[in-house]
Amino acid sequence: MMKSLWLAALLTVLLAFMDISGIPCTLFMNVEILDIEPIYWSLMANFINMGIIATIFFRFLIPEWNLGFRITGFREGLKKYALPGVLVGVITGIAFCIGLYPFDQNPTVLKVVIEGIIYYIGVAIIEELYVRGLMLNLIEKVCAKKKNGTTIAIIISSCVFGLGHIFGVLGQPILVIATKVVWTTAMGLYFGMIYKKTNNLWLPIIMHFFINICALPYCFTTLQGYADISLYIILPVYLFLGWYSLGIMFKWRKDEKKIASSTKPDCCRIKER
Repeated sequence: MMKSLWLAALLTVLLAFMDISGIPCTLFMNVEILDIEPIYWSLMANFINMGIIATIFFRFLIPEWNLGFRITGFREGLKKYALPGVLVGVITGIAFCIGLYPFDQNPTVLKVVIEGIIYYIGVAIIEELYVRGLMLNLIEKVCAKKKNGTTIAIIISSCVFGLGHIFGVLGQPILVIATKVVWTTAMGLYFGMIYKKTNNLWLPIIMHFFINICALPYCFTTLQGYADISLYIILPVYLFLGWYSLGIMFKWRKDEKKIASSTKPDCCRIKER
């Protein structure tokens, strides 16, 4: 058991480092095709490397690790929990359009497909793999003896997820950095909640992908960063998403307590009174 935890922790750190740094592919790849930024080819190639490494770990080193790549629970989870994420994603896309207008770039279709869709498929799979599938489960196992271990794991992994996005906004105004951390932390709470409520990793992957492609407007502008008006719209929306997710988690915890109490023998309930 301990060996499995250490190997899972090692894989988590390795994937996080490769994801944030882009190493090794960003060190030697410089592919130029039409108007697509070369960095995207490097990052997507790195996703493949990360997938190979993860496959080796899960196939030979920690085969007992249950990630939740299954069909069970997906449809029910989508019906119960997808709507808030969809609304947040749509509002985010509108906020970006408002902040970036007027658009000053006319991209090729290939640029939009690669940078605005395919790249984000890789982001969703890889980030959910090591943040929820590995880190969250790892923390949950460490906190197994605590009554609220799952909630603790979701909150901690979400905070790390939020802080990890600082690297993408370094050098930008403090408002941008702070807002980015807050909104990605809230997003992490949502992904963690729906993951643990369904035990299905595909659900947070799909919702992560949907929310990410709402950044598609950036394919049509040369502007970098975030306009203040976009941040003013996005921040309260994600605070709502985080609050909604925490509410589901605490209700979940109360329901578990009620179930545990109702299943105790009558003699135990009499003593508790």
